[in-house]
Amino acid sequence: MQLDAIDQTLLAELRDNARCPMALLARKVGLSRTAVQARITRLERDKVITGYGARTGEAYEQSQVSAHVMLTVGPKLTGTVEAALRKIPEVRSLLSISGAYDMIAIVQAGSIERLDALIDGIGLLDGVERTHTSVVLSTRIQR
Repeated sequence: MQLDAIDQTLLAELRDNARCPMALLARKVGLSRTAVQARITRLERDKVITGYGARTGEAYEQSQVSAHVMLTVGPKLTGTVEAALRKIPEVRSLLSISGAYDMIAIVQAGSIERLDALIDGIGLLDGVERTHTSVVLSTRIQR
């Protein structure tokens, strides 16, 4: 789906602050509140915007340990692995990728010990043939 510059700006503003007042959004894009509300309603209807969520603060994020777990998955077992990973709350994101690995699970845990157990558990899932993990040392840009 192609979005015009105004829709892109609205998305960027809502990603930055999903609670941004409609009047402020309208000023930022140079449209009326009614026009902005109509655009947001259309973006929701078209499933460009599928929900609004809470972002965690810097202090909380710094207390967490994050890692990227690359996975090689057995033939025809992607769905099985995805379903298992979907049940693990510490899996923040799961990406299908090209290259030597099939997927990257972005995980976050409250301690290095929990992260270690989490990675071990992922490696034991049916369908996971191999993993390679990189622990995140710092986040330089987060949008």
